[in-house]
Amino acid sequence: MTASDVSSLASELRSELLGNILPYWEKYSRDPVNGGYWGTLRQDNTGDPAEPRSVVMTARHLWSYSAASAALGEPRWLESAKWAYDALTDRFLDREFGGVYWAVRPDGTPSVAKKQIYGEAFAMYGFSEYAQALLSGSTSGSAARSPDPTEPLRHALDLFCLLELHARDPASGGYVEARARDWTPTSDLKLSDKDIDCDKSMNTNLHVMEALTTLYRALGAFAAAGYATVPGTVAGTATVAELRARVAEALAALVNATMERILGADAHLDLYFDRDWNPVGDPVSYGHDIEASWLLWEAIEELADFAGPTLPAPGSGPTGRDVPGKGLAERWREGVVRIARVALAEGFDPETGALENETHGGHRDRTRIWWCQAEALVGFFNAWEMTGERPFLDAALAVWGWIDRFQSDRAGGDWHAAVGPDGAADLTEPKGGNWKTPYHNARSCMEIMRRARHIGERR
Repeated sequence: MTASDVSSLASELRSELLGNILPYWEKYSRDPVNGGYWGTLRQDNTGDPAEPRSVVMTARHLWSYSAASAALGEPRWLESAKWAYDALTDRFLDREFGGVYWAVRPDGTPSVAKKQIYGEAFAMYGFSEYAQALLSGSTSGSAARSPDPTEPLRHALDLFCLLELHARDPASGGYVEARARDWTPTSDLKLSDKDIDCDKSMNTNLHVMEALTTLYRALGAFAAAGYATVPGTVAGTATVAELRARVAEALAALVNATMERILGADAHLDLYFDRDWNPVGDPVSYGHDIEASWLLWEAIEELADFAGPTLPAPGSGPTGRDVPGKGLAERWREGVVRIARVALAEGFDPETGALENETHGGHRDRTRIWWCQAEALVGFFNAWEMTGERPFLDAALAVWGWIDRFQSDRAGGDWHAAVGPDGAADLTEPKGGNWKTPYHNARSCMEIMRRARHIGERR
């Protein structure tokens, strides 16, 4: 039954992606007057013209449609990626100090100009994926291949170099939470109204990790396509191979920091930290736990083919260390599986087939948040692939059953942001905007489709 289960799941998710998610955001999320995207998309699918727009939202649109173009083999989605790319480069790039603004007003002027590292990471993530999509289009002869693929790659590399220089902690590891617009230290650290001021956070470091993974993969694709250099970046004359080595070192170090510093003894990721990785607060986020499990393994698998020496980061001396390729998998495999196992045992509700939100201060929030369901779908599937244990696959199938019945909004489009344990959607939540985009749910569909295809190829 397993092969048919996987095939059926992939087929249904392809229909969800093409019939609901991608068309919805293409139709409703854009601001046709100012460009970019509505900072708030209401339940009636109309936008708020006054709401500022975040770099995170814009970069997530860029990533989603770039990835869809490659995953589906349909260049038509590059038009939506180009819309996001234009908004990101026209409105968010800080041409004086480098990096990207955290938020801009509808007219494109900066609203919050600080360098929130979470936002810098998502811009790097989106640029890297778009570069790969354009590279694939150019090598296949697609007409939709403007701009040149090296242009978004240069933007991604510039962000990488800035983060390594200004945001990476050379003493304790990981990346700090925020910098001022000119990259000097700031006391304005909070990521969102739901977060606290802290020196470092799980969330920021997790998404720096996924951005580094995608940039590393993109550089590999450019190397395979015959590119020796990417001129015009702040990295100077470094070759693609040298840049890939630098990214590999940073990614391996962040995987280790996540497993050694962020992951607690209880197999939950602590959320907030001081500079020396002392935890602050007690919340447990089941969605972040299961998301981290598969993003960690993705990073580890990407690095498995790399065992070359590291190169000095900009402004530093030689490290003298090797990037641990297969050693990472050997060191952390069981820990990654344990994260998924504890998320299944503690966060998953087998009666309804959904992942619950979090615990904090002794209170359990049983709300079914859209992104938690998307990440649970991939995370449990990934754990099944790693272990062959049927309960993980059953959980993934059950999560899709919940999404299909309650989270997906087939009448209004896309997914409900929040749904109660009884299946009732919270219609006071906006349909989309600065924090809700196609990124989580489109990615979950594309990940399962990709994995199912590979399973079929191995049979």
